[in-house]
Amino acid sequence: MMGDRDFRSVIQNTVRSIGKELEIEIDSENTQKIHLQEVVQCLRRSYYDRLEPEEIERKGFNDLLSGLLRKLQYGSEPKEFAIDEIQLKGQADMIVDDSILLFRAATSELESPNANDVLYLNACMWIYDKDDGIIVYITGDRQETTFSLTRNKKMFEEIIRRVRVLHDLLKEKKVPILEPSVDCSECQYYERCFMKKKNTKQLSLAEMLGMGKED
Repeated sequence: MMGDRDFRSVIQNTVRSIGKELEIEIDSENTQKIHLQEVVQCLRRSYYDRLEPEEIERKGFNDLLSGLLRKLQYGSEPKEFAIDEIQLKGQADMIVDDSILLFRAATSELESPNANDVLYLNACMWIYDKDDGIIVYITGDRQETTFSLTRNKKMFEEIIRRVRVLHDLLKEKKVPILEPSVDCSECQYYERCFMKKKNTKQLSLAEMLGMGKED
């Protein structure tokens, strides 16, 4: 708190407002059009995002990296890929010299790319008909880690399968099965799938041993 203003709240509200502007546009009523982001993440999360949404908590401007790049003049245009009667819509961050580029925020340098990002990049290569792709992870202190990928047909076939599954579940209003992962703890729908989160008070070691300060 500085003076009469809570600057932390100002920053959080700013990040939230910018995040809403940069969100991928998804028509929740149109089950014939599925966005790539919906099928590389947990299908249950995507289902709730459409039918019973809760706002996600963004932690900082680094989380907005990919969305900001898509909005710039050298960002790519979204493109659709037909899967029977369904349209799979994807959007790369950038396309340079016939290569797909994705930019992602990271808390530290990674030894391997995140699985969801690999699925997203591979699908983009099929949607845009490109053979090569690169994922660039950037940390808060501007350290970069880069991974390259050539497109894989079997991996894209898994994306197509997930598109059809999500499409059918949305039409039938059936909640997808659980897909537990490391992302669950940060998901806004955690309590719908698991137990209620507890707000525990942080205690010092002295307090835990009954050795609090004397009056």
